[in-house]
Amino acid sequence: MEGSGDNSLKILKMILVILCLFFTNLRMCLGDVNGFGEQPLSKIAIHKTILALHSSASITASPLLLGNKGEDNEWVTVEVESPEPTNDDWVGVFSPANFNSSTCPPIPNGVGKLETPYICSAPIKYKYANHSNPNYKKTGKASLKFQLINQRADFSFALFSGGLSNPKLVTISNFIAFANPKAPVYPRLAQGKSWNEMTVTWTSGYDISEAVPFVEWGPKGRKQIQSAAGTLTFNRNSMCGEPARTVGWRDPGFIHTGFLKELWPNMRYTYRLGHFLSDGSYVWSKRYSFKASPYPGQNSLQRVIIFGDMGKAERDGSNEYADYQPGSLNTTDQLIKDLDNIDIVFHIGDLPYANGYISQWDQFTAQVQQISSTVPYMIASGNHERSWPNSGSFYDTRDSGGESENRAKFWYKTDYGMFRFCIADSEHDWREGSEQYKFIEHCLSTVDRKQQPWLIFSAHRPLGYSSNSWYAMEGSFEEPMGRESLQGLWQKYKVDIAFYGHVHNYERVCPIYQNQCVNKEKTHYSGTVNGTIHIVVGGGGSHLSDFTTAPPVWSLYKDRDYGFGKLTAFNHSYLLFEYKKSSDGKVYDSFTISRDYRDVLACVHDGCEKTTLAS
Repeated sequence: MEGSGDNSLKILKMILVILCLFFTNLRMCLGDVNGFGEQPLSKIAIHKTILALHSSASITASPLLLGNKGEDNEWVTVEVESPEPTNDDWVGVFSPANFNSSTCPPIPNGVGKLETPYICSAPIKYKYANHSNPNYKKTGKASLKFQLINQRADFSFALFSGGLSNPKLVTISNFIAFANPKAPVYPRLAQGKSWNEMTVTWTSGYDISEAVPFVEWGPKGRKQIQSAAGTLTFNRNSMCGEPARTVGWRDPGFIHTGFLKELWPNMRYTYRLGHFLSDGSYVWSKRYSFKASPYPGQNSLQRVIIFGDMGKAERDGSNEYADYQPGSLNTTDQLIKDLDNIDIVFHIGDLPYANGYISQWDQFTAQVQQISSTVPYMIASGNHERSWPNSGSFYDTRDSGGESENRAKFWYKTDYGMFRFCIADSEHDWREGSEQYKFIEHCLSTVDRKQQPWLIFSAHRPLGYSSNSWYAMEGSFEEPMGRESLQGLWQKYKVDIAFYGHVHNYERVCPIYQNQCVNKEKTHYSGTVNGTIHIVVGGGGSHLSDFTTAPPVWSLYKDRDYGFGKLTAFNHSYLLFEYKKSSDGKVYDSFTISRDYRDVLACVHDGCEKTTLAS
């Protein structure tokens, strides 16, 4: 019967919710039911692998050498033959190529003796053997295509039977590698601490004992200079828990950051990444370019992209059996297609959803590098980057997969032309009296609205309003304790728009204060700023979230689909917001704001500066 599958799924979800309510927190339960946190690699019980080598089975990979012309990604063909094929056979990609038990850390106390060959590292990706040959079970032959990126080590491919839960190692391929596995790759730009500073971060296999990292840069077509870069890394023991400390661990290489300072506003710069080796030679990346930020308050066309919860996906179709991040490539591709019309990007939390599988961070930086190497790619801290018990996180969940390695306070402000962005960290306490609350007030209160009229607040979790199903069931329509302390600040300092992710859909709320719409308009707002518009843009690519069936009156537009937001400031008096779908890049919701500086100064309820006798 038409629609019966959807109904069955909804019934199953409700049963799971009811069962879950007996054991855990409602919102955590609903998060699990909606599929959050189901990293595909976590479904592989790699530590349970047993030896089942078969002399008649074979797996070969070609070409043997990748990146002969400096490419940082390449397609590989893997030929599989098995005398005892099943539909559960799968091929895992391992890097480093030698993944036997001799490379494992000591077995933790209390674990007991593990069977040979104890495999302590999950593959970086996998495919079922019948992925491209539905007749594999009959023929025992398959040809698979994998796209590999340069990840500082060689690769091998292994054929397993027994499915993901009971893997049996059947055969292992030859080793293949990139011509220079240590090469500098995947540059990420970000605004520096001041408006005329840009940072560029990249990854390589070179420690400072081998090579000195630097950035060669300068105005396009003019003399280039070289600026030194710093080098950092982290190790398995700095991770908080499993799987980041165990099967999810992979050496992250070395992370370098250079600081490009005293940039001229709006000037086009070129740059390339370099390493000066101890033998006197140089290793270079290809050349990239970016446009420097406008001067704060500068009156020019300024275009901002904002979204959350994108995740990553593989262009070769691997890892997709859980349908984990179905919209991420569409979002990425739409942004690349429109890159000439984008000045800065804000990805407000939940980046790759690596969830403790460290290899996936390389996959994510490779996916977005066309964007991040060209425009500043600003981020916020999400639960899948930060939350872990007893790590200083505001939430006691295990969403990061053990990746949280410190108690970093990831909140910041950044100025871009006519915009002031105050980026909060919803994984730390934001309530009144907290250190972050003081930062938020300082960020909002210190902007000169005559020069920077567009004041934007953002956080990963909805600290304002959302009619998502789990918030509705809690009766809060917000992250618990979300807006209680902050709505006074938004109103007092007349925040134009507040953006959130975490909820995987799109929703726009009316200009609102204390649960009441303060403006009857829906598509154009002008005059006095008497309430903040709240927008959820969490449909970047991960599993979609459901809305409540009875939305509140303040919910103006909802879309359960993948998409992103775009802000365009034409001048000091006119701002356009557009919601675009990732599937086609077309606009499905929009509104404009027009006003003068006097409209920001006007007194409104709980939003009027105190006066003195002198004034």
